[in-house]
Amino acid sequence: MTNIGIFAFIGSLGGAEVTIIIFAILLLFGAKRIPELARGMGRGIREFKDATNEIKSELDKSIQDKDEKK
Repeated sequence: MTNIGIFAFIGSLGGAEVTIIIFAILLLFGAKRIPELARGMGRGIREFKDATNEIKSELDKSIQDKDEKK
C-alpha cells in the first residue's frame, strides 16, 4: 500500500471508527499511560523542531558569511 493509499484510508474513517480506535488505545495502554505517551511524543516533536531550526540557522549563517567574504 502506498502512502496515498494510507491517507485515503485515514480520510475515509468516520466518527464511529475513530471512537472505536480511541477506545482500543485506552484499553491497550490504560488511562494513566496515555498522558505519559503524549508528553513523550510532545518532547520528541519539540526536540525535532529545535534541531531543524538550529540546522536552518547554521545554514543561513554560513550563507551570510560566504556572501560577506565576496
